[in-house]
Amino acid sequence: MTSKLFSPLSIRGADYANRIAVSPMAQYKGDQGAATRWHDQHLGSFSVSNPGLVIIESTSVEREGWGSLGCLALHSDVHESAIRQVLDNIRTYSDTPFGIQFGHSGRKGSGQTPAGGRGPLTPEKGGWQVYGPSAIPFADGYPVPEALDADGLARVRESYRQAAERVGRLDLSLVELHGAHGYLLHSFLSPISNQRSDQYGGSLDKRTSFVAEIVSAVREELSDDRVLGIRLNAHDYVEGGLDFEDTIKIAQLLKEAGLDYVCVSAGAISGDARVSATPGYLVPYASELKKRVGMHAFVTGMILQAQQAEEIIADDHADMVEIARGFLDDPRWVWHAAEALGVDLDYLMQYWMAKPGRWPGAEILRGNGASAG
Repeated sequence: MTSKLFSPLSIRGADYANRIAVSPMAQYKGDQGAATRWHDQHLGSFSVSNPGLVIIESTSVEREGWGSLGCLALHSDVHESAIRQVLDNIRTYSDTPFGIQFGHSGRKGSGQTPAGGRGPLTPEKGGWQVYGPSAIPFADGYPVPEALDADGLARVRESYRQAAERVGRLDLSLVELHGAHGYLLHSFLSPISNQRSDQYGGSLDKRTSFVAEIVSAVREELSDDRVLGIRLNAHDYVEGGLDFEDTIKIAQLLKEAGLDYVCVSAGAISGDARVSATPGYLVPYASELKKRVGMHAFVTGMILQAQQAEEIIADDHADMVEIARGFLDDPRWVWHAAEALGVDLDYLMQYWMAKPGRWPGAEILRGNGASAG
């Protein structure tokens, strides 16, 4: 069988062996923003299984945009060095391409980790001032963000630029901006959170303009062979918020600013948003965006099975699938998908003894080999 899921993809000269990406997943194991040995094993466990791409979790571009005390950051030499060490360690056994997601938590920042109960981190427990396009809190009980003024906007633009500069010194082929899930860039796009009256508020074009400036700043700093994408919500799932037609227009504007792809996602712009997730529920949005905007589309959202992922790529609904919890459940998702689709995939020598054909237990465990599907 010739599998489209296991066909190569090239964007801007960056080459990916297949269309499977490990989606960025917050781990809350940073040390003052620096990656740790946890990230060695977490990211390394995925990279040995031959995905086309592994994307490092949302990484704050400035101290004010930190999500929690456990989140990663990339705004100091210490942060840069820690990520380099993780990548250098992984390169001793895997050449899987890596990317990184740039994040700024905006009005959702200064939060507690899941182990701490989530919710806002109070000043008494080390919380800090959060920022947004307007002084509108994320939800009841959350702090009121300070609306970014001209100096604040310049500071944020520079924070993204310096993070992109640091990427230039790291073994990373791709940057994905986090423009979804209610974080800073998304909060500029949505009328729910952006009620400014200056050049960055009002019409959709104006609400998109600050994000377009970020895209341009990062694109200018990255070398020509590095890919730049953004994660966008299909829509806000709340009355008065962005709808899918808005997302199409946003993607068109950001393409003009230098964007290479959009990863279609979903998540809260406010505490009132509710998303009903079913397998592949975001695929139709990615397909429509890909056709209408004429750019690469990645897609997330309950992509669980090998055949499901194969059909998404084979039917040209998206160029790459980003899988998160499926990899947490099964770090060998790629191998099992290859087995299910009849693809002969190389294993690291250290794992040869588990490869189907060498180990009768594989057939016993997975019946006809239809794992990951």
